[in-house]
Amino acid sequence: MVDSLDQRKLTAILCADVKGYSKLMGEDESYTVGALKECRKVFAEYIQDHGGRVVNAPGDSILAEFPSVVSAVKCAVEIQTKLNNRNAELPDNRKMVFRIGVNLGDVIHSENAIYGDGVNIAARIEALAEPEGVSISKTVFNHVQKKLPYGYEYQGEHQVKNITNPVKVYKLLTAPEDAGRIVGMEPPVSASKWIWPTVVVAAIVVTLIGYQVYQEMAGPEFVPASIEKMAFALPDKPSIAVLPFDNMSDDPKKGSLSDGITEQIITTLSKIPELFVISRTSTFSYKNKPVKVQQVAEELGVNYVLEGSVQQSGDKLRITAQLIDALTGRHLWAERYERNYENLFALQDEITLKILNELQVKLTEGERIRSTRYSKTTNLEAFEKAMEALSYIRKFNPESNATARRLAEESIKLDPNYSVSYYALATVHMMDVWLGISKSPKQSLEQTMELLQRSIAIDDNSDVSYSLLCHVYAMRRQFEKSLAAGQKAIEINPNSDIAYVFMAMTLRWVGRPEEAIKLHKKAMRLCPFPPSYYYQHLGSAYLAADRCEEAIEQYKKALNVAPKSFFAFQGLSVCYGLLGREDESKSAAEKMMEINSNYSIKIFNKTTPYKDRDFVARLANVLQKAGVPD
Repeated sequence: MVDSLDQRKLTAILCADVKGYSKLMGEDESYTVGALKECRKVFAEYIQDHGGRVVNAPGDSILAEFPSVVSAVKCAVEIQTKLNNRNAELPDNRKMVFRIGVNLGDVIHSENAIYGDGVNIAARIEALAEPEGVSISKTVFNHVQKKLPYGYEYQGEHQVKNITNPVKVYKLLTAPEDAGRIVGMEPPVSASKWIWPTVVVAAIVVTLIGYQVYQEMAGPEFVPASIEKMAFALPDKPSIAVLPFDNMSDDPKKGSLSDGITEQIITTLSKIPELFVISRTSTFSYKNKPVKVQQVAEELGVNYVLEGSVQQSGDKLRITAQLIDALTGRHLWAERYERNYENLFALQDEITLKILNELQVKLTEGERIRSTRYSKTTNLEAFEKAMEALSYIRKFNPESNATARRLAEESIKLDPNYSVSYYALATVHMMDVWLGISKSPKQSLEQTMELLQRSIAIDDNSDVSYSLLCHVYAMRRQFEKSLAAGQKAIEINPNSDIAYVFMAMTLRWVGRPEEAIKLHKKAMRLCPFPPSYYYQHLGSAYLAADRCEEAIEQYKKALNVAPKSFFAFQGLSVCYGLLGREDESKSAAEKMMEINSNYSIKIFNKTTPYKDRDFVARLANVLQKAGVPD
């Protein structure tokens, strides 16, 4: 049931995104980030001028709502005019081209966010819009046709993902000479009662015959992914990306359930050595974004894509899933499941084993048991709270971490024998240390250790617990135990990017930076859209290997993702100092001190766990010369 504080409302929704954004980022990250910021300012200015508000702006996308559909369409046209004028002065590789879709629909308002089919349809229409163009739904067309000086071209009916009925779409024609024009015709909606049944039957027969011929002669209806356009070379084994399952429940807060199901499927598949599985960090960057399988495959460098949806009604679950071969465009398998909520874990196993069968991955009996053996709970409320806790932890801020703490503790009370709950609470205590908000870092590390050991005692197959244990041991400078825990995590889950990152950090700290570099790169192949600290740690590995120029490049990438990354500025200050570029070293040190004015050389020495303390002293000396206080 929707929370009583949530409200339904008819509103105009504008969705926009950038054509070829990933390609632009790949060619020049720094320029692309700057250009996107400029374009967002244009959107924000025009949306505000037309009485709208920006609801969300993840990645290269923008979602806005308006009280007036006329205002929404006028705003979309004016934004495209402004941006097109900007692009006219730029070379092709510098142009930032947007597509915009507008819909009028019923949405749910919850905590300043909006949800529902109205939003989903706007996103699907945006994906159908031409670059530099605006497309609108039939509903919008009916409202604005005679109120705005534009023309309209009917683009037909489109069956779009997760929307039951086809969506009728119109393209806006904004040239002055097109004002009032309507190009294309919708099919007639009425006919003689004597003729209509015959027409329907004939249409069905023709469609079925045509479809059969099409299947035999034309193959898939959408363009397959191109190996030549892959951002990364395909692995030498079946590779798959599992997209976030869409939450189709009436309650948007059930998103943690669909996310949890997606995450468990990723985790289970990741433990199969014969597969290459993209991390949840990268696949979840597509959440709530209309994307094509072709795009996902090319951007992540995979052959197969799994997508689906989850709908809960009381104790009933409806889950759909489909596995697509992106290189041929063929649906290898699609299924809809209607099950009781209590059968959730068995259903996850069934979906996973079906995928393995379709990808022709042959497992021994032992591998089959291990692949589907992860910590489960008979209390599904405990499962949901644990999944929700993990989602709050990933927001990396004190407020969200406090919420995660409460949820993890509630999950443990609901089921004291659920391993994931203890891992979640352990991560909360570790996050206190990472965020610098722990009153006693030593005590926080001890609590983290105790909770991880409890998690592993319940489930010795918990790669995430071993990964974090690797890091905790390293922080306590128990390096042999750290390496052992890190190796165990990788053995359990050879597709875990975070396991490789934590293991690489320990290798760097014990004086094996070249090995660390290789593992960091492996992690970033599994996670093609990495968080900023992946770049930062790779930069530090290069620094430890005395490859400062390459380190600087990675630190700058970290700052492109997180402009206020304290440790990226710290790394830059050290690298510039070692290269004799003292002014740049001082400038980077100033910026890091602006972020944390309480930082000091004493803190640096205490929190930098290199085994070689002479190396730490060398780095501290550079920072001290750059202006970091004792």
